[in-house]
Amino acid sequence: MGFSNQSRLCPENQPNQIKFQGKAVTHQVFFALVSIVKTGIGFGFLSLATVTCEWESNFMNFDRRNSPLNSTLRSGLAAALVFLLFYPGNLSLEASQAPGSSTETHMETPGAAQAAAEKPAPEGFALVEQKIDAVFGKFNETLGGIFFYPVPLTAQQFQKGEGIPLAVLWLVIGATYFTFRMNFINLRAFKHSIKLVMGKYDNPEDEGEVTHFQALTAALSATVGLGNIAGVAIAIATGGPGAMFWMMLAGLLGMTSKFAECTLAQIYRRISPDGRVMGGPMCYLSVGLKELFPANAFMIGLGKALAVLFAILCIGGSLAGGNAFQVKQSLGAVAETIPFLNDYSWVYGLIMAFFVGIVIIGGIRSIARTTEKIVPLMCGIYILACLAIIVLNIQKIPESFQSIIDGAFAPDAMYGGIIGVLILGFKRAAFSNEAGVGSAAIAHSAAKTKFPVREGIVASLGPFVDTIVICTMTALVMIITGAYNDPQYADLIKSNNGAALTSEAMDSQIPGFQYVLSVSVILFAYSTMISWSYYGERCWAFLFGDSRTISLAYRILFLIFVVLGSIVSATNVLDFGDLMILGMAFPNILGVLLLSNRVKKELDDYWKRYKSGEFDK
Repeated sequence: MGFSNQSRLCPENQPNQIKFQGKAVTHQVFFALVSIVKTGIGFGFLSLATVTCEWESNFMNFDRRNSPLNSTLRSGLAAALVFLLFYPGNLSLEASQAPGSSTETHMETPGAAQAAAEKPAPEGFALVEQKIDAVFGKFNETLGGIFFYPVPLTAQQFQKGEGIPLAVLWLVIGATYFTFRMNFINLRAFKHSIKLVMGKYDNPEDEGEVTHFQALTAALSATVGLGNIAGVAIAIATGGPGAMFWMMLAGLLGMTSKFAECTLAQIYRRISPDGRVMGGPMCYLSVGLKELFPANAFMIGLGKALAVLFAILCIGGSLAGGNAFQVKQSLGAVAETIPFLNDYSWVYGLIMAFFVGIVIIGGIRSIARTTEKIVPLMCGIYILACLAIIVLNIQKIPESFQSIIDGAFAPDAMYGGIIGVLILGFKRAAFSNEAGVGSAAIAHSAAKTKFPVREGIVASLGPFVDTIVICTMTALVMIITGAYNDPQYADLIKSNNGAALTSEAMDSQIPGFQYVLSVSVILFAYSTMISWSYYGERCWAFLFGDSRTISLAYRILFLIFVVLGSIVSATNVLDFGDLMILGMAFPNILGVLLLSNRVKKELDDYWKRYKSGEFDK
């Protein structure tokens, strides 16, 4: 999915404006919905607190009787959920916690004071929404302060308190290490990956639920999103053309992160008797570390704790960042073309819920059949539009690439010199392709193959398509049209409205492009939602038992959040989901680093057999 705008994740940039659209939702329904999000956090801490003493040696049997949370713990958590779900008292806040209720005195102009007096105070649903948003705002500020802690790379940055965000540095360190450890498999196996996706080595008899191509499109549908349009435009506008160079380099390194995590997902996946697959970081973190350190109780407990932490973060990211936020952002873009939706946003939510529902109810096989058609279509529409602009301005290509090289290494680059523009490029790529986050490993674990490395090689194409192809298309359009430094778009850049900036840049070359962009935005959001529903559902089943009833319950919950995303403007609640997704990288990268020797062993064996021609016989 990517993040639509990296600046919106930073604690200091969290907006506090609340605007409720649509009044058809009752207080009781809203209390239930928001309690689910809040209760999920409680689940996390309770699970982590009990993990080392509650889990038995049958930890990784994925059925209802032997799920990671034993029957006693599950019963307790279920009781807590029911209590918190229907007890509205847990949502009350002191008046001093609500935005705007600070005791600090502010000087106001008479006009501002009169406007504030005339503005009606929120009440009922809007008041509850505002208070909940305030709680999540404080939580986001704390969590964002950790994830985005600036790690200085130069003495100058240390003195100014600047640096690369901790989460981005963590992802880059992992990607760089994996690339060297695997001897640049991202480049060596590129040709082989194309053949795999084309189905040359497919065997319908292999265990799994989807083909290589379907697994790749399912993963791509979750990463290729609004961030490829909006986030990249702002990165070029604030960092200059040089940011594109570092974005592409980060995409190349990220290919190996995807390879490593998706190979592990195949190694440690579990297949139930009915053919459903349970795989992803939550599996290789728990079983893999136990296998690596069989006599070390601490490492075994750490693996289980990291697995639960990842699952909880993924569920939070699925419901908010991969769902409600996508609805809200796509609604904002589409409403520019269809003004009717400004007053009846719930209509958009119901339509999206219907079309999402008819796909996700069928599970990964239904999702894969949909994404294998949508992803090529949405990528094709966007890439063709970008290529048309590039062809129309083909005489500017040499100049554009020269500005990219100059901007990447110029000591006086727009964004604080070489280090500054490098940070911006790496940050945008990390947010866009999600390499190292671990989400794609869940989709790729379902692929039909008996060689884990084979699916890892297929997965490595994800960052290539997402960052090196699609993000590069957006960047080239911004550079060729000159929109990134055009004074008439200064307000859009200042407000970080990347989608509108891209739309204006393309519309200046192709009249009526706003309609094409609206279609692309809807497809991007829709595809992201259906894939993230699977990620969240698998993690939900990992925690509470892998049964069809448990999975169906989560899918229904997911659809409720689709509608909720269209009518609620509690931005801190929605931004919470993006932080959850970013947080997934911490347990995932740590686990992949510890298990990298296993990946290397599997790779060496597979590559030797591949080079000998064994697979072509």
